[in-house]
Amino acid sequence: MKHLTSQVKQQQLEWRRAQVLELASEGYTQREIASKLQVDLAAVNRDIHFLRKQAQDNLEHHIRQTLPEEYQRCMIGMKRNLKQTLEIAETTTDPKVKLQARAIANDCYKYIMDLTTNGTIISDSITYVKAKTNQLKSKPEPKPEIKQDNDPEQSELDINPDQPTHNSIF
Repeated sequence: MKHLTSQVKQQQLEWRRAQVLELASEGYTQREIASKLQVDLAAVNRDIHFLRKQAQDNLEHHIRQTLPEEYQRCMIGMKRNLKQTLEIAETTTDPKVKLQARAIANDCYKYIMDLTTNGTIISDSITYVKAKTNQLKSKPEPKPEIKQDNDPEQSELDINPDQPTHNSIF
């Protein structure tokens, strides 16, 4: 019975976090979300803090695991296409096919060059994520603070005022 209760609570928490994420993505403020879901503002603040951390973890995984693997696949695929296209260009006797194969080969070269030169972006991203991860591991987690002023326009909580955000959520 106790396990069932904790499982239900976990499902409720996951549901609420999904609702918080959806409402936040629709532009609702934390106060509006709390009111709409009929929960405490601090709970919404904790949920947003959790969702932000989850997003960072997902992005880090994407940069460390998915991106390099996809980059490798694309590079191998383009080199294979280039090789086959050049073989067609060399073995065909039809001048139109030869020209088309050469044009495709040129496109392959462009894509390979693009992947190669943009590969530094991937490397820079991985380096950035590693540095941020080390930075996060080395400093204690800040406690969320609720602003106590009576400004009715004030609708957000300060989690980390030094951290820039693009949409006031993440």
